[in-house]
Amino acid sequence: MALKRVKEESYSAGDPMGLGELGGFGVYAEDADKSAEYRMKDLRVAVIPGDGIGPEITDSAVAVMQAAAKKFGLGLSHDSAPAAAAAVDLGLPPLPDETLKLCRESDAILCGPFGDPRWDNAPPAERPERAKLTLRKTFDLYANLRPVKPVPALIESSPLKRELIEGTDILIVRELTGGLYFSEPRGYFEDEKGRYGVNTMNYHAWEVDRIGKVAFEAARLRRKRVHSADKANALEVMQLWRETIQKLHDADYADIALKHIFIDNCCMQLVSSPKDFDVVVAGNMFGDILSDIGAQLTGSLGMLPSASLGEGVPLFEPVHGSAPDITGTGKANPLAMILTVGMLFTHAAKRPEIGEAIDNAVAKALEEGYRTADINRGNGFKLVNCKEMGDAVLKHLQ
Repeated sequence: MALKRVKEESYSAGDPMGLGELGGFGVYAEDADKSAEYRMKDLRVAVIPGDGIGPEITDSAVAVMQAAAKKFGLGLSHDSAPAAAAAVDLGLPPLPDETLKLCRESDAILCGPFGDPRWDNAPPAERPERAKLTLRKTFDLYANLRPVKPVPALIESSPLKRELIEGTDILIVRELTGGLYFSEPRGYFEDEKGRYGVNTMNYHAWEVDRIGKVAFEAARLRRKRVHSADKANALEVMQLWRETIQKLHDADYADIALKHIFIDNCCMQLVSSPKDFDVVVAGNMFGDILSDIGAQLTGSLGMLPSASLGEGVPLFEPVHGSAPDITGTGKANPLAMILTVGMLFTHAAKRPEIGEAIDNAVAKALEEGYRTADINRGNGFKLVNCKEMGDAVLKHLQ
């Protein structure tokens, strides 16, 4: 999607993923033929369909994954395992040991959405969504890349005016293993005033430093602009964030235009002037919010893929949730999951040409007028169900 695709040139003992200075963040440029010897010849993928519409969109995505691997001569094996509510329903924990074992033994994890309202009142450690947080922490997947680039055929599907979003190309770099979602203490407590809940936002400077490097390195291969979103006017942890990002910029990335922006203003500017943004870096919760706003620029959450990368097995997932209200109706949009497969080939297999082919197949299916219900705005389009949309992409891939 919004990333340029490039091959890294060398492996080193201190860089076990062979991903250069980005440490595994696969921000790619055009010379995809360089260092072809480092491209993966065989790929093993752990598939976790997830909850709600997860199995439906995963079926379409796996079909595309198989067809793409075959077309480009990449050996592919994949095995499925339950997690989240699908595991809890079987009497298992949200992340069963066997599922974690499969992930450890794989080159990449393809993950559907997690979550089921039936378990909304479960203790925090037993909620289905905890499985994904555990995967991120286990494999130290600290950088989440979320490209926001409206497909030309879907410009009219966005609630924003064409002149605002046409030409938008944003990469949101979200810190993924710290901040409010992981810091301690957390939980429910009770004192003389009654029961209360606690969450903590904690960042060490080294955590901010490493996610900042990802953002600046990405910007060097794009338009050389970084917005760092924080709340430094109200939170000490965000003052540390701002100071650390500025220090990193001044020391190593003076060639990049850096702008600090408060998170509330960033949300407003994303919808009023999206073309002003190139790379946006933010903490865990703020990055989560910003990428959902970015989804509206593309017309639907059903269009946004993501890659979670770091020190261990990379995880690839769509940005949207499990949508239990449309489960089994055929209304699910599989395109975010299919585009996620494109990111998987690009970043895990180091085969950006396969990712490009999937991106192009999606674009062609949309140009032909195929639409699922969430992006079916206007007249003259072909309203299709989840499987039919997947088949339309397959047709253009093959």
